[in-house]
Amino acid sequence: MSLIQRLSVLGMAAMAMGLVASHDYGAALTKSILFYEGQRSGKLPPTQRITWRKDSALRDGFEIGVDLVGGYYDAGDNVKFTFPMAFSITMLAWSLLEFGQSLGTDLQHSLKAIQWGTDYLLKATSVPGFVFAQVGDPYGDHNCWERPEDMDTPRTPYAVSKEFPGSEVSAEIAAALAASSMVFRPINRGYSARLLKRARMIFEFADKYRGSYNDSLGPWACPFYCDYSGYQDELVWGAAWLLRATKAPYYRNYVLANIQNLDKSSSFAEFGWDTKHAGINVLVSRASICSIKFYPEPFITNADKFVCSVLPESPTISVSYSPGGLLIKPGGSNLQHATALSFLLLVYSRPLSKDSRVIHCGNVVATPARLIQVARSQVDYILGSNPLNMSYMVGYGEKFPERIHHRGSSLPSITQHPQHIDCTGGATYFYTNNPNPNLLTGAVVGGPDIKDSYGDSRADFAHSEPTTYINAPLVGLLAYFKSH
Repeated sequence: MSLIQRLSVLGMAAMAMGLVASHDYGAALTKSILFYEGQRSGKLPPTQRITWRKDSALRDGFEIGVDLVGGYYDAGDNVKFTFPMAFSITMLAWSLLEFGQSLGTDLQHSLKAIQWGTDYLLKATSVPGFVFAQVGDPYGDHNCWERPEDMDTPRTPYAVSKEFPGSEVSAEIAAALAASSMVFRPINRGYSARLLKRARMIFEFADKYRGSYNDSLGPWACPFYCDYSGYQDELVWGAAWLLRATKAPYYRNYVLANIQNLDKSSSFAEFGWDTKHAGINVLVSRASICSIKFYPEPFITNADKFVCSVLPESPTISVSYSPGGLLIKPGGSNLQHATALSFLLLVYSRPLSKDSRVIHCGNVVATPARLIQVARSQVDYILGSNPLNMSYMVGYGEKFPERIHHRGSSLPSITQHPQHIDCTGGATYFYTNNPNPNLLTGAVVGGPDIKDSYGDSRADFAHSEPTTYINAPLVGLLAYFKSH
C-alpha cells in the first residue's frame, strides 16, 4: 500500500468517525469489565450481575483430588485454557497499573475480575511440580453445543510437569501473578505477597524445566492454543514482570541475558497471548523510567520499530488497514490485535511524552499524540465509528452483534429452560437465525473482515466469537479515553 493509499485510509476512517456521535467511553468501560462475569466458571457469588449465568463445573479437578473449580472460560466454549486465561489476567492487571486511577466506580469490579483469575491460577499451581494447563476435553466440548451449567463432556485436567514441561504456560502464569501482585499491593498486602511468592516459584519452575507444552500436551492444546512462537518470549516476559514487581537485579540480569534468545526477525511487531515480543520491549522501556535501573537497548530501539510497524503512514508498516481504518492481521479473532497493539501504543506514548521524544519512521515523524490518536481510532472503530455504524461490543450502541458464537449466550438460560439440554440438544439453537436470547454485555467479538464486512453469523466463529483477551487490553484503553 502506497503512502497516498494509507493516508486515504486515514481520511475514510475520519469520515466514518464523523458519522456517529462521540462515544461514551465510561459506559463501554463498565460493560467491558462486566463481560468477565459472563465468562466465570465455578460457584458464582451473590453479587453476580450477569444473572442468566449460573454455577458450572463445580467438580473440576476432583477426579484427581485437586480443586480446580473457578477461573474463566476463554471464549464461547466451556474449556478452561490456562495459557490465554493467564495472559488475559496479565493484561487486566497492566491496564489497572497504567490507568487504574481513571477507573472510578469500575475499579472494584476490575479488581474482582482479576482476583477471579488469580484465585484460579493459585489453584492451578498448588501441587508442587505440576502446573495445570487446561481443564476439559476440547474435542468433546467443541463437538457439543451445551450451556456450561449442563456440561456432561469430560472435564479432564491436563498438567505440565518436570518430565513434561510447559515453560510458556508456566511463565505466563508467573507474569500474571507478578503483575497482579502490584495491583493488590496497596489494598491487600497479604494477598499481594502470596501472589508474588507464587510468581517467583512458578517462574523458577518454568525456567528450570524448559520445554514447550506443544510437545507434552499438543494433542489437546493444539490447534486451539498452540504456542507458535516458542517459550523463550514468555520466559523473558515473566522475568520482566517480576523485575517490575521486585526490582531485583536477578530478573534484570535474566532479561538482559535472555533477550538475545528471541527471534530477531519481525517479531518485534508481534504481541498477543502467543507472542510477547512487542509487549516485552514496551514494558521494559516503561520500566526504565520507573526507578528501575536498566539498559535502554535493544528495548527502546525495538519498541520504536514496533510503532513504525503499526502506524498507517509509516514506510515500514507490517500490518494492514481496512478501508474504514481497522488494523488487520492474518488469522481469526482480529480485534485481539486491534486492542492489544493499540494498548501498547498508548502505554508507550507515556515515556515518549515524559522525555519529549518523537519516533522517526524513515521520513515520517511519530509524536506521542499520534500514537494516542491511532489507538483511539481503533477504540472508536470498535464502538461504532466504522462503515457499518456498528458497535462490535455486545450491548453498546444501537446496533451490535446479536448472534455471537457463545454457548451460554445462545442457549436459553436455566431460569427460562430448567430442563437439561444435552450435547446435541443445543444444535437447534446454534443453527437458528434468531438473536441470542441472553445478552453477554460487554463481549467484544472477533470483528469484521478486511473489507469492513460483518455477517453476524454464529457459525462464523473467527469473526463472531468473543474472548477474554480481546477485552483485557481494551479495559485500559477505555479507562484512559474516559478521562482524556
